[in-house]
Amino acid sequence: MDQFRQMEAFVAVVQSGSFVKAGERLGSSKAMVSRLVLELEARLGVRLLNRTTRRQSLTEAGVAYAERSLKILDDLAEANAAASANTVQPVGRLRINAPVTFGNLHLAPLWGRFLQQYPQVSLDVTLSDRVVDLVDEGYDLAIRIARLPDSSLVAQRLASTRLVLCAAPAYLKRHPAIRTLEDIAAHTVIAYTYWSGGDTWSFQGPNGKEDVLTQPRLRTNSGDTCLAAALAGQGLILQPTFIVGPALRDGRLKEVLPRFQGPTLDIQAVYPSRQHLSLKVRRMVEFLAAAFEKPAWEAVKAKPLVR
Repeated sequence: MDQFRQMEAFVAVVQSGSFVKAGERLGSSKAMVSRLVLELEARLGVRLLNRTTRRQSLTEAGVAYAERSLKILDDLAEANAAASANTVQPVGRLRINAPVTFGNLHLAPLWGRFLQQYPQVSLDVTLSDRVVDLVDEGYDLAIRIARLPDSSLVAQRLASTRLVLCAAPAYLKRHPAIRTLEDIAAHTVIAYTYWSGGDTWSFQGPNGKEDVLTQPRLRTNSGDTCLAAALAGQGLILQPTFIVGPALRDGRLKEVLPRFQGPTLDIQAVYPSRQHLSLKVRRMVEFLAAAFEKPAWEAVKAKPLVR
């Protein structure tokens, strides 16, 4: 019990930023919070906080211990809530990882609704196009847009998106007509760094699957940058409808070679295991599945290039 109180005090200091505020949060005094943290450091035999007269900062050991302590306290709060007969509400912190552009465009507008619906949950959202290790890096849930390899992770499909070959009308007017996939090789290409096929773009055409080897003039790890460059007339892009949909709809971009369809990718919620699935993860997956039941980008009717 003493270690639990020490851990609770330490986490309160980390989250509030000071011993005074931690004491107010816990209904205790600054001196008591300081004593509990000192006792915890003595128990562990390591310094967790660097202290000055003005502020506190975490040591390297403190960063790791704070992360694990937060999870322990969150799990305990959820266990208490689940055991209570008069509550079915999820509680605690929910750590989510999502791709940058999709997270900004389509997830950020949803978080407020979720928090309003579940007031005892807090969200810790990290945006990164890097594929994170959910278990090692402590994430409860990730959103991934790809063909997932076989693994022990559980994936639930939320929606799908199609990659579209497109460019700005101004670019297409200035350059030779694109009548076959082979023609792409002679054009300026803006490539997405994390595309699994590298410089090879794949399409499903009248004769089945066909590939074309591109020669990118610009590479970027950002779908937003691909879009901005294409809108500026800098070249061809192969990007998902959840990014290029509005520009296709209003004509700022034109679909090229519409008889060749780019790959369709599933947008999935991924989590470590179905066993002992926390209520907060379950509610988030259900919430996202409902939110993307009819995704806006699926309604996009691209205007193909007509020459």
